[in-house]
Amino acid sequence: MNTNGQSDALRRAALDYHARGRRGKIEVVATKPCYTQRDLSLAYTPGVAAPCLEIKRDPSLARTYTAKGNLVAVVSNGTAVLGLGNIGASAGKPVMEGKGVLFKRFADIDVFDIELDTEDPDELIRAVQLMEPTFGGVNLEDIKAPECFYIEERLKETMNIPVFHDDQHGTAIISGAALINALELVGKKIDEVTVVFSGAGAAGIACANFYVALGVRPENVLMADSKGILWKGRGDEGRNPYKDRFFRETEARTLADAVRGADVFCGVSVKGVLTPEMVRTMAERPIIFAMANPDPEITYEAARAARPDCIVATGRSDYPNQVNNVLGFPFIFRGALDVEASAINEEMKLAAAHALARLAREDVPESVKRAYDGEDLVFGPEYIIPKPFDPRVLVWEAAAVAEAAMRTGVARRPVELAAYREQLMDRIDWSREVMRKTFIRAKRDPRRIVFPEGTDPKIIWAASEVAHEGIARPILLGKKADIVAQFEAHHHSLKGIEIVEPKRWPHFDAYVQAYYRLRQRKGVTQSRAALDMRNYFYFGTMMVHQGHADALVAGVSVNYPEVLRPALRIIGPREGGRIAAGMYMLHHDNQQYFLADCAVNIDPDAEDLVEIALMAAAEVERLHIEPRLALLSFSNFGSVRSPETEKVAEAVRRIKAMRPDLHVDGPVQANVALDAKALEEHFPFADLKKRPNLLIFPNLDAGNISLKLLNKLSTAHTIGPIIIGMAKPIHLLARGSEVSAIVNLTAIAAVDAQDIAHAGARPEPVG
Repeated sequence: MNTNGQSDALRRAALDYHARGRRGKIEVVATKPCYTQRDLSLAYTPGVAAPCLEIKRDPSLARTYTAKGNLVAVVSNGTAVLGLGNIGASAGKPVMEGKGVLFKRFADIDVFDIELDTEDPDELIRAVQLMEPTFGGVNLEDIKAPECFYIEERLKETMNIPVFHDDQHGTAIISGAALINALELVGKKIDEVTVVFSGAGAAGIACANFYVALGVRPENVLMADSKGILWKGRGDEGRNPYKDRFFRETEARTLADAVRGADVFCGVSVKGVLTPEMVRTMAERPIIFAMANPDPEITYEAARAARPDCIVATGRSDYPNQVNNVLGFPFIFRGALDVEASAINEEMKLAAAHALARLAREDVPESVKRAYDGEDLVFGPEYIIPKPFDPRVLVWEAAAVAEAAMRTGVARRPVELAAYREQLMDRIDWSREVMRKTFIRAKRDPRRIVFPEGTDPKIIWAASEVAHEGIARPILLGKKADIVAQFEAHHHSLKGIEIVEPKRWPHFDAYVQAYYRLRQRKGVTQSRAALDMRNYFYFGTMMVHQGHADALVAGVSVNYPEVLRPALRIIGPREGGRIAAGMYMLHHDNQQYFLADCAVNIDPDAEDLVEIALMAAAEVERLHIEPRLALLSFSNFGSVRSPETEKVAEAVRRIKAMRPDLHVDGPVQANVALDAKALEEHFPFADLKKRPNLLIFPNLDAGNISLKLLNKLSTAHTIGPIIIGMAKPIHLLARGSEVSAIVNLTAIAAVDAQDIAHAGARPEPVG
């Protein structure tokens, strides 16, 4: 362990994550072409003068002609970074980049992170003020109290764009939503409850102020800092103007005194300050928000054991009711930016909290429940705020914030709310939740995944991460001494990892005989069977066939046939199927696509295309995404007649007959298929009314070449190939795959194995 309590494996994985490939977590990507002399003349001189002069005439047009309207500054001086304290501006930069990733990931907001090397509040204020022309909003981050209060107040007074200090208001808004719902469940009125706060820093004071804005009576609030209860007469030590409003006439001197008879405990302090004995002295049906991270003021289990009638929320994802700031800031800024708000006012914060509270009372869609492996997400003591990854949060919260901005007069560009909600639905394609949902499912029931390339450094790194995260139970094939040496050399943990030396495997002879029985009428002799079993790809595939492993992931150091050949010979197609195929998941420009077949079938006929398309559609449906299929060609709906286009047209006819519920059409050119306006204008008869998300290629040349070009010439990210149509999960890695791609494919393989096991398809092990 290192000084921050991290394992060496986690520390190294985090450092590699930040340093691998393009360094850091963010990059700037051009949104307009700049390939020709004309492009250059429009992007820069002389053409750029036109928008410059328009903005000079009307400064509000900066949001039309530049990125300002979707650009937020994440500003910090590094004086209060997470639990690390005052580590300085440069050391805080990884956190600020991470904040930018969250803005982009959850609300499609662009970010520049700004680290300012000053602890002088007025210097920081002036620096931010000077940047106002650049940004549509400012998110202050990790600035110590009490300076953070003064900085935010001055910036809000002097700037004409939204300014928001997330360390203060994020926790306040999310826990405020939880408080609204918890009070409803325990049957208490907000203006009658007593609330005790542990922690009088930025988050504690902001929570107290926000709860008062929600309706808690100020006289019913008691607050404790590191020196005890804030009581009148305590003295000046540790006082500041922001704490002063919470000093009370009270007999309480300790936290134990304060919580006796209290209705609500709100902790934003340190581990373990609230004991079970204290909890037992609280009022009936107490509400306990223990939000210190990573270790709460009291654990969920201890609080519930002390008072089974309590409602508990923490900052942790492994307990119910996680208070997570990511439920707030991306969506609050989304709503504020979209109406060009001049500020984020109290009404907008209250609107965000009430929207979250209302959403938690709604029926949770099956897709969200599936993402949490069928968890019973029903409004009640263990579900008082939405899950952080519930895709509905964007629509509910951003729309509520925008409406509040319009109602209070700070919106400079009002929107029609119904249309705005539709726009929000279209902004982010929810299918990119696929991998996150896959990881959640994989962790619920970790499966045994065999890696034939057990000595490959990337496989070792990935296996370590997979085991550490609980995604799967890795089995590495190879000489034990070699694998152990690799782990030690790279400081990875072997915990949760099994090493198998095939020649010493107790079932080796049984594998040889089983393989011989499978292939004896297809040219394999007894001696050949023994030889093949010494090949790690054959041996690993046999482990899956015989039930000693649930899935296989391989290919990082070899060509596809090295993995596919034993898979097809030993595992074979699924029951009732004739072929297997390769499907990639591709993420590009906030959209998720699936591409098949780019890996297996060289020249499929119409019948093959039908099977490939239907298998791929079923796989997409298994991921809880509605498939929309385009069968691609060099021709649009018969514009050119050839055997190749006729093959695709025939496949489309058969698919429509077999699955009339599917959205499918073709043959169609790729550029037309992905352009809904062009389809509607030129081919109004087409069944594809929305952009397709499943693209079926007419042959391996087209599919593989297209995929490789996309990977090299664009910002597209791919996972795969996912081999579909096999009786057991065998998944291929692209040669040279990065560690993250290996981990992703392992999670997919684990979920595939779960589905097969739950369907009762796993055979009994031999030997």
